[in-house]
Amino acid sequence: MGGKCEHCGREHNLIERLAEEPMPTEEELYDLAELFKIFGDSTRIKILYVLLEKDMSVTEIAQTLSMTQSSISHQLRVLKQSRLVKFRREGKNIVYSLADLHVHTILSQGLEHIEE
Repeated sequence: MGGKCEHCGREHNLIERLAEEPMPTEEELYDLAELFKIFGDSTRIKILYVLLEKDMSVTEIAQTLSMTQSSISHQLRVLKQSRLVKFRREGKNIVYSLADLHVHTILSQGLEHIEE
């Protein structure tokens, strides 16, 4: 996992780059711990994986996962509050999608880690 350092221009691997950075603040560490708690629920992980494939409404997610719309709506609320999913209105429907590429990266690196 190498790459040129934007600060010094040298090649660094990811671990070296992290070691060079200052310790995050207490607030940042707390927020990071809270973010990782969100990934502690398999239903939320399933929803995120479904949204990797395509943007969907609550109804579509519920049908895909064979779950109730109520349970999906509850978990989507948690995911929205954590800024992992976003939504847009299309006519009368609300369509959900992953908030950004970071969510995909977190999921893929987590899966890669457990498969090692």
